Amino acid sequence: MQNTSEIPHLVERHQDDLIGLADRVWGMPETLYAEWQSCAEHAAMLRAKGFRITENVAGLPTAVMGEAGNGGPVIAILGEYDALPGLSQVAGIDYRQEVEAGGNGHGCGHNLLGSAAMLAACAVKDWLEATGTPGRVRYYGCPAEEGGAAKTFMVRDGAFDDVDAAITWHPSCFTRVDDPLALANTRMDFTFTGRAAHAAASPHLGRSALDAVELMSVGVNYMREHMVQDARIHYAYLDAGGKAPNVVQSTARVRYSIRALKLADMLALVERVRKVAEGAALMTETTVEARVFTAVSNHLENLTMDRAMQAALDELGGVPFDEEDRAYARRIQATLSAQDIATEWAIVAREPEPGVELCDWVVPMRPGGEVLIGSTDVGDVTWKVPTTEVLVATCAIGTPFHSWQLTAQGKSGIAHKGMVHAAKAMGRVAQMLLADPALLAEAKAEHARRLEKTPYICPLPADLPAPILPRP
Repeated sequence: MQNTSEIPHLVERHQDDLIGLADRVWGMPETLYAEWQSCAEHAAMLRAKGFRITENVAGLPTAVMGEAGNGGPVIAILGEYDALPGLSQVAGIDYRQEVEAGGNGHGCGHNLLGSAAMLAACAVKDWLEATGTPGRVRYYGCPAEEGGAAKTFMVRDGAFDDVDAAITWHPSCFTRVDDPLALANTRMDFTFTGRAAHAAASPHLGRSALDAVELMSVGVNYMREHMVQDARIHYAYLDAGGKAPNVVQSTARVRYSIRALKLADMLALVERVRKVAEGAALMTETTVEARVFTAVSNHLENLTMDRAMQAALDELGGVPFDEEDRAYARRIQATLSAQDIATEWAIVAREPEPGVELCDWVVPMRPGGEVLIGSTDVGDVTWKVPTTEVLVATCAIGTPFHSWQLTAQGKSGIAHKGMVHAAKAMGRVAQMLLADPALLAEAKAEHARRLEKTPYICPLPADLPAPILPRP
């Protein structure tokens, strides 16, 4: 289908500035709720592009929102810019070399995610101004997707109350409309308190918090054969009970990540894990305090929005990679296993194709391939407003996310071309929703029908504050 929209040309008008933003954010990798510089860079670009700025969105100091347009419906385009710990990596090479030993890195492509979302918003802003179409476009700069659940806090605290629809994207190995699948997830801390004692002379006087954590682990592991098949439970010791084995450990803390495909199943699992913790405390004569750290919901599908995104992708076609991009992708693929590459092809229901390093086509909607599901705070936005998410190729096929290989490709021509393509697709869908009231009404009606069947329950306690970090 020939593309007749003005949006791609408007995206190209701003692409150099936003590619520069993506590269700057790549070079200042900041993790959840510590994205001070990255947020400041996004706010500065929004000002430079003429948006009306709201900082400290929903009380989150590293969240920012820019709005343009007047009246009409509000279309949100969601961006992120948080990095991951331990994935520092020199850009543009095909071997492991850290920029900073043990440092952070953009191993999930969020430097691109936020910049492309803002690029799309810039194009829609220009289109609104040029055509006089009533409506507003908002760029939401959202922190802490990697475990911090910022969007869930933003939904709970009203940041999307007047939004009509939302659009987002994520870097990927393939270009396609994302499947509406994400695991609901609660991250919860269990702090056990016992009584210290001399482990040799008077062990009978001690009550070990470390024993309680270990018994809790045993209890949770016995739950695994009695859970729904899509459930996942993981844990990490935050306080392992001290460093001296000749002391009965008086405190220990463990964080559990409890996931399931349906929010109701996840919430039920949370209560079962609580009971296991209480049982471990009872067995060891310790006490336990359970506290939610963060939580996110599964995705609520909106076929109307997803079909609009598929139409936009079909208009655009695939990402226009060149031979230099393919050569770098081949070098990256040489560092991957055959299983890495085959796994990505299986997701789109295709066998690996030798000599195909990059996805320069559009995958059909709902390809029906192997399902590999994680968790994201975008899920809670999908319950608040009709939402679609597109995946766009920004790396060599087979690249594992949360890896040094992904970080290495984050400033490459592959990444830049992919993020610009994502902006064109998102901007086009926003234009469709603003120009066609019937399409937006259909998306909202579908959303209402799904909510009527399964009402939204925010997985966060109403009084839980976001785990905001102090400004350094």
